[in-house]
Amino acid sequence: MEVVVADIVVRLAAATAAAATPARNIRRDALVDSSSKGRQAYPCEVFLRTNLARMRHPIRLVDAAANRAIEAARVLEDIARFCADDAALTEGYKTIRHDLISALAVLPAGMREANRDLAGDVGTTIEGANEGSRASVAAIVAANASRLTEALRSLEEGIKVLPIATPLWSVIEALRYRAYEMNSRLTLLLRSSEARQWKVCLILTQSICKHPWRDVLRAALEAGVDCIQIREKEISTGDLVAHVREVVDDSHRSGAAVIVNDRIDVALAAGADGVHLGLSDLTIADARRISGRALLVGATAHNLAEARAAITAGADSCGVGAMFASTVKPNQAPAGPEWMREFAANWPNVVHLAIGGITPENAPMLRAVGCCGVAGSACVCAAENPGAQVAALRKIFE
Repeated sequence: MEVVVADIVVRLAAATAAAATPARNIRRDALVDSSSKGRQAYPCEVFLRTNLARMRHPIRLVDAAANRAIEAARVLEDIARFCADDAALTEGYKTIRHDLISALAVLPAGMREANRDLAGDVGTTIEGANEGSRASVAAIVAANASRLTEALRSLEEGIKVLPIATPLWSVIEALRYRAYEMNSRLTLLLRSSEARQWKVCLILTQSICKHPWRDVLRAALEAGVDCIQIREKEISTGDLVAHVREVVDDSHRSGAAVIVNDRIDVALAAGADGVHLGLSDLTIADARRISGRALLVGATAHNLAEARAAITAGADSCGVGAMFASTVKPNQAPAGPEWMREFAANWPNVVHLAIGGITPENAPMLRAVGCCGVAGSACVCAAENPGAQVAALRKIFE
């Protein structure tokens, strides 16, 4: 057993050294020992070889890694089932869990349990700084996705030390690759299912841009806009998909979300983060049937009844307005800041953007009544200096 463990030590030590920055983490001089056959040994290898005689049975490693993998798979299965409503992912994680349990059945009955030593486990009191809290369901997924694949890798290596179980390493490897693929799918599925409160959204319409729309977009992103809402009524579907894809590429590099007005098909095809639906568009329920949780779904709310209906139906965000007279929609009567106050009082935790005639001059009135974010169209698109307008709005909501 010691020879096999030593071989694993050498390979893992070499991998660790290769991944580290030599000048900072690795000293390779004067680290030659007799077991390294004249080659230079890595520091962690020297340490592990020195302490090899004191190492306990590797079944403890196998048992701990297996338990971590099974637990992580269960957490991800539950999230896929109860939060993402995704039957395929739910079944996939359940299958990984069951396949792993079945594979480990080759070990003699009671072998894992007999070698457990919780009281003597030196790692039980070591906790990460953020172990006691998670910011969101997506954060839970990130933590457990890493835990699952890391545990499977540790198990894959540890199983090679046990002659009776050595053939299982390829089975564990296959489970690990399945987990990578499923983790990516679940992460993408939840990417947009948890809305964050934007501060400044640019409603981008090419026809009202004073400068080329790409220049307007670039200036807005550089100034700190955190959401782009694409409102285009006169572009063909094919051209709109291409346009949204370009906006998505630029915006995501800057950390900004992209929302498409009305067109859920375009939003899905172009990889946007969400869709915004008007009162005459697709219903929120139908949008969920089409996209599941792959897209944020926003709704327009002109009054208390519309807001309540949208939020009850499952809207992730609300466009609250119109706040002021708008050059984009001149026939829409403004509801004014009092409507924003009423919305904020009733739904303080719902993501919202005040819309309609927003400018840096009137935005402070909205901030004063509880507004957390605004969406501007003409005040940015038609401005001589779009970036300055975004920066001014951003400063109000910092």
